[in-house]
Amino acid sequence: MSEAKADELQVGGQHYKDMGMQPWHVMEAVLTPEEFRGFLKGNIIKYAMRQGKKDSDDAGKAQHYKKKLAEMQTKHES
Repeated sequence: MSEAKADELQVGGQHYKDMGMQPWHVMEAVLTPEEFRGFLKGNIIKYAMRQGKKDSDDAGKAQHYKKKLAEMQTKHES
């Protein structure tokens, strides 16, 4: 069984998955690859630093963005 892609997951609800297009798909379409990587890295840092300070799964969110970043880097290397 293959591991789920970042686009198939959401941490903390369904609000993004229920949209016709997820916000990070729009960002990926309008930003350069370098800018989009920066967006992903910024969110990894934000959620990692916020972990334990808010009633949400920030560690899980940081991992979700890390997974998307790894998938993007793999896609652009091939």
